[in-house]
Amino acid sequence: MTKQPPSHRYSIDGFVPNTPNRHVGFPPGPPKLDRMHRVPARRPGLHSTSAPLSPVRPKSVHPDAVSAKRSFPEFTTYRQSNERHVIGTPLTQHHQKQAEPEAPLHHGRRAGRHARLANDQPAKKRSLVQKLRHANWRKISKRSGIALGVLVILVGGWLAWKLFNNSSKAFGNGNIIGFLNATPLRGEDKGRVNILLGGVSTDDPGHDGGNLTDSIMLVSLDTRNHKALMMSIPRDLWVNIPGYGHTKINAANVYGDQDHFSENGYTKGGMGLLEKTIAENFQIPIHYYAKINYTAFRDAVNAVGGVNINIQSEDPRGLYDPNISAADKGPLKLRNGWQKLNGQVALNLARARGDPCNCGRYQYGFPRSDFDRTEHQRQLLLALKDRIASASVISNPLKLGGLLDALGNNVKSDFKPSEIRRLYDLSKQTDSKHIESLSLNDADGKNLLMSYTSPDGASALAPAAGLDNFSQIQLYLKKVMTNDPVVKEAASVVVLNGGEIDGLASKQANILNSKGMNVVAIATAPATRKATLIVNQARGKKPATEKKLQELFGAQVTTKNTLNDYKDADFIIILGQNVKMPQ
Repeated sequence: MTKQPPSHRYSIDGFVPNTPNRHVGFPPGPPKLDRMHRVPARRPGLHSTSAPLSPVRPKSVHPDAVSAKRSFPEFTTYRQSNERHVIGTPLTQHHQKQAEPEAPLHHGRRAGRHARLANDQPAKKRSLVQKLRHANWRKISKRSGIALGVLVILVGGWLAWKLFNNSSKAFGNGNIIGFLNATPLRGEDKGRVNILLGGVSTDDPGHDGGNLTDSIMLVSLDTRNHKALMMSIPRDLWVNIPGYGHTKINAANVYGDQDHFSENGYTKGGMGLLEKTIAENFQIPIHYYAKINYTAFRDAVNAVGGVNINIQSEDPRGLYDPNISAADKGPLKLRNGWQKLNGQVALNLARARGDPCNCGRYQYGFPRSDFDRTEHQRQLLLALKDRIASASVISNPLKLGGLLDALGNNVKSDFKPSEIRRLYDLSKQTDSKHIESLSLNDADGKNLLMSYTSPDGASALAPAAGLDNFSQIQLYLKKVMTNDPVVKEAASVVVLNGGEIDGLASKQANILNSKGMNVVAIATAPATRKATLIVNQARGKKPATEKKLQELFGAQVTTKNTLNDYKDADFIIILGQNVKMPQ
């Protein structure tokens, strides 16, 4: 027999003999038996050099093999690829590739002994442990996923109920499907949406005149450029309320509620009458309203975990108002710099204006009284807007639920759910740094208001241009609410008639006013002119207006004022004989 390499020499007892002529096992081929013919094939699991084989019951065996099987019942015959192999017959390379491990046939203590002897058994044990671990993790993951899904459904259902319930209270419409589909807002087609906010204290039983709108604010959204502005309207502004005569503007809500105001183009009730009062005096459209009581603001701030505000008082000590009662966590005392305020303190700041106190203590940090109060209100509203949009609130169901409760129980509005969704989308696109905070007492450094004493002796405010003269305020609002560069420049213009047509200057002045310019004087020129002349005294600061005037008159532009008059005007237009009377 040909000597084989040690890696292909097999043995019953596990040892390969050194004698090369010693024959071990059955030779391949016909069943010609030698002296080892009664030794059947040992289980390959005992030999590291043998490939695992699959057990099979042979269809036909040699009689001697049957007798060997009876003599050695613990052994059996194996087949690989439809061939019988015995000890001493090495598997071919093809057979080694095709062989697959099978579970041991032995059981009991004998099986344990053979398992310990097998060199590959530790790997099998590790594989079994890993499979068990993976199976356990799969069960845990599956159960955790189911529990998480149930939790999400419960939280989602709870928020949906909150949304439905509170939307019914605030908007008079519980259609929560509307929150999923945004619809355009009124005024959005023209790029400007104006919202009127009115703050009342009907939730404060100890406050007289709780239905007076002690806080009035106009929020205007530039939907095309994703900008916005907030402007406070003084509650003591003396105005003509349509149908009721002259009084403070904060009384409009009371009158409208008492007499059930109802008119086309405005919402019903007191806020509708307030809308009409502002629209007629300020010459701006009001598209939506929201009436809010103090509890809404306090609870909203608490729901989002407080707001951050930067106190910038002119007094180095900060702010102090002793009029806030102990029941409201008063008095109000805040140092300058960044402060985090809870709902009650934020509400106290929104109400404080540093009025004189009979308590023997003196306030500080409120030199402008109500104007300081309205400025703080705008700051707080911006801080609340930023807090609501933060990830810590959006991702927290409890905070969202508390916020919905705060709004639903204390806010009335004519927004529809689908419009609220659109408003939310627009607010996300509008960064707080692009929101202007405005006041009529500081309009580009100019105070558009003056003190006024009413016929009955009440202290009030009136337009600086005169009682019922809102022209300066109207011009200022046009400037801040437009994207037209000519309107934004709000240039002051003087129109002089140097032609031969009577009334020409007045007609041209009307055209210029309609273009957004501010005609401050109309007169006759010292001398007639053949061609129109434009005198530019703006020193290059208002180029859009200069360009528009050249388009309208096609005239020569000079920077020299030979008239020595009207030196404060940005432009002087001397109309010539070449200008015709406009139709």
